[in-house]
Amino acid sequence: MKQILITGGCGFIGSNLAIVLKKNIKNTDIIAFDNLSRKGSEINRLSLKQHKIKFIKGDIRYRRSLEFEKRNISLIIECAAEPSVLAGYNESPAYAIDTNLNGVINCLYLAKKHRCPMIFLSTSRVYPYLLLNQIRLNKLASRFRISNKQSIRGVTLKGISTDFPMEGIRSLYGATKYCAELLINEFCNMYNLKAIINRCSVVAGPGQWGKVDQGVFSYWMINHYFKRKLSYIGYNGQGKQVRDVLHIKDLAALILYQTRHMNSLNGKTFNVGGGIKRSSSLKELTSLCQSVTGNKVPINRISKARDADVPLFISDNSKVERVTGWKPEHNVEEILNDTFHWIKENEKQIRKLT
Repeated sequence: MKQILITGGCGFIGSNLAIVLKKNIKNTDIIAFDNLSRKGSEINRLSLKQHKIKFIKGDIRYRRSLEFEKRNISLIIECAAEPSVLAGYNESPAYAIDTNLNGVINCLYLAKKHRCPMIFLSTSRVYPYLLLNQIRLNKLASRFRISNKQSIRGVTLKGISTDFPMEGIRSLYGATKYCAELLINEFCNMYNLKAIINRCSVVAGPGQWGKVDQGVFSYWMINHYFKRKLSYIGYNGQGKQVRDVLHIKDLAALILYQTRHMNSLNGKTFNVGGGIKRSSSLKELTSLCQSVTGNKVPINRISKARDADVPLFISDNSKVERVTGWKPEHNVEEILNDTFHWIKENEKQIRKLT
């Protein structure tokens, strides 16, 4: 490979991938492409510069920004996104649609032009939330747990697999990402291109500027570190809702593997997350953050759930583990400890930007 283009290259995931690929793939230029609209992106840009990673300022919403006439792109890793599941609620949907859908279309035109493959970072939010809400759960003292008895395809004690039904409403964010997946498959079939789709659940770790609607594990740790209020929202305000979490290092290891096995993995769609062993409820997350920071924070209890929310999502990684041999290595405690030390080392900047 001569040139790997990472869209959203100054974001949390994109910048980490860029650094890992730069260290591990020799004689290849890594290009980080970003519009620098996200908080922390300018800081990540400086880190990329230290690793001698090229940066191009541009916006995937505009096809002209992606016209690299003098560059031969060997691979596109599409990380650019409006990642909030609340996108479009009480605001214009334009940015989410233009970035998550039209932006991917523009990247596909670029892939067609350069005859290069694509690795697409999709989301677990492509699964319809009304059907996810019908999964039978047991209520434990600190969390919800998937019940043994299920009537919905693709649900086991391991979590939700790619066999889960796709009919239904999934939020604007989920819909744009799912539409992007469909178009990627159509382009690949029509123009003989190659692509891999990764439906990621929560990704976390050092360098993530977590928000209430995106990056909840980092958000929880940041708020404990600075002793800020938090809220259990929905499901009677008990904090029992569950998500699995994946360390950014584990995701980067998978993407690196995929860059080296593009031919054998072409056309595959994977669920990629921490899995059942790396899952936590908000209530459990609170206890872990208290243990790491030594701080307790006030927590409001709000009974009504947010729009498009679900009480539980855990990725069943069986397919990606079987096909690639990859497995997550970092547990929830390691993710939180790594995040804590990053906050401590960058306390002034993080306090200002969060």
